[in-house]
Amino acid sequence: MRTAQVEEYLEFAGARTPALYRSACMLTGGDTHLAEDLVQETLGRMYVHWRRVSGAENPVAYAHTVLVRSFLSHRRRRSSGETPTGYIPDAAGREGDPSLRVTLLAALGRLAPRDRAVLVLRYWEDRSVEETAHALRLSAGAVRTQSSRALARLRAVLGDGLPELAANR
Repeated sequence: MRTAQVEEYLEFAGARTPALYRSACMLTGGDTHLAEDLVQETLGRMYVHWRRVSGAENPVAYAHTVLVRSFLSHRRRRSSGETPTGYIPDAAGREGDPSLRVTLLAALGRLAPRDRAVLVLRYWEDRSVEETAHALRLSAGAVRTQSSRALARLRAVLGDGLPELAANR
């Protein structure tokens, strides 16, 4: 790669790493070590294909797609019985209720990886159905169905405790 391309990549990686890390923490249910690994893997893949990626319409969306696919790939490979922790790093620029955040992260951690990925893409990253479908290699209808079912599962996991937490905000 040329020096200008390397500098462009380093600037991109420096600017996008915090957002990728926050998304990775959400995907992993708060497992910061796995989130760091996923971000590193994502940035490594981005570097290898930077010439092609930098000319793409939206390199940021491409990076998030690579992150989600890396997460799903890791979940398929994972054979150990590790469980995510209840810790999540401070999010820059957003003030929120820590107990609500921990409760939601714990509930997300109890969902299946694909359910978690759909919910994080649709509602945390605020992606459209079509963008989510493209990232997960699903049809738009499958994303809508899976979103609905994942939300129902999340509500079942949260039970009656969420209204109390949300009212205290």
